[in-house]
Amino acid sequence: MIPRHFYHRFNELLSSFPIVTILGPRQCGKTNFIKKALPSWHYLDLEKPSDWNYITQDPEQAFKDLKSGFILDEAQSAPKIFSVLRSHVDENRKARGQVVLLGSASPQLIRHASETLAGRTGFLDMTPFQWQEISKIKKTSLDSLWLRGGFPDAYLAVSDRRRLDWFEAYTRTFIERDLFSLGMKLSPPMMRKLMHMLANYNGGIWNASQIASSLGTSYHTINNYTDILEQTYLIRKLQPYYSNIGKRLIKSPKLYFRDTGLLHFFLGVNSSLSLMRSPVRGSSWESFIIEQLLSLLAVRYPGTQSYYWRTSSGEETDLLIDFKGKLIPFEVKLHTAPQRSDLHGLYSCMHDLKLPNGYVIYPGEKDCPIGEGVKALSAARLLNSDFKLN
Repeated sequence: MIPRHFYHRFNELLSSFPIVTILGPRQCGKTNFIKKALPSWHYLDLEKPSDWNYITQDPEQAFKDLKSGFILDEAQSAPKIFSVLRSHVDENRKARGQVVLLGSASPQLIRHASETLAGRTGFLDMTPFQWQEISKIKKTSLDSLWLRGGFPDAYLAVSDRRRLDWFEAYTRTFIERDLFSLGMKLSPPMMRKLMHMLANYNGGIWNASQIASSLGTSYHTINNYTDILEQTYLIRKLQPYYSNIGKRLIKSPKLYFRDTGLLHFFLGVNSSLSLMRSPVRGSSWESFIIEQLLSLLAVRYPGTQSYYWRTSSGEETDLLIDFKGKLIPFEVKLHTAPQRSDLHGLYSCMHDLKLPNGYVIYPGEKDCPIGEGVKALSAARLLNSDFKLN
């Protein structure tokens, strides 16, 4: 069992709210996490018919029987219980840590929790494995996590063939079946085509009209579909940063796959050799580092905002973190020895926004200054350290 780094944040929420809602993509390890974190709590899986029947036939009586200290997995499967659950925790509103909800189909669960349980639940977003969690495993490397992605079954697969088999099964069960029930009304072949197109869009400026024309639908529909993919933690739309600096800035988001194992599956990148030779290697690395860093910051610094910065003339910085009103720019490079000449966009961003410091995240082993307030940070060291935003 690989220890997850969410325990501290989870315990903070458990001591602050009557209910804690844990969200994340299917198969990211939510169930294993909660069973280890709360081994004595009563666990019910609402995708299991007997548990679903027990809770939904008479939820008021079921909650009275359970009292406190119970877990409802896949809670979005029973939306009618939320109003009863609200009344149940309100009977002893000051008591913290009464119930934990788990869910994968986050659009439904967030809507029910936000509307019915407002002020009563804290939210924790779980992700697949992070480098900080697996870095101590023997014979592991950051490159391995980058290639395989962080879904536990995919990362721990004994061979590339087993890993690809797992992603094939994941695609058929969740992407082709479950997303249909959430409003993505595409046939399995068209769903795969959409995912392939989005994979080739990874790291690019989002343009729904281009995707829509290829699929023979409207850009409104494509935007709706990608909203669902974002809400179910498969993709991330990184929003642009706006500022009144006298330059025209790009105002469309950038699209990233949140797990590079899934990205590589749809791109046909099946091995370390094919990744090394792939023309999308740079955008994949950018996607990997941004997701790893943002997932880490979400746990350490809840509420931190993230953006990218790009002018209409092409000057760009990959990531701009807003921490308590302080902007911190990051550039992601695959070069083993980044030079000033590679960082025109970063320096331009620092100059225009009057930022004293900037960082380059690269695959080297050492942190080193580059000059003019810019420092190169080793990706492996950064993502496995107590890097502080200050």
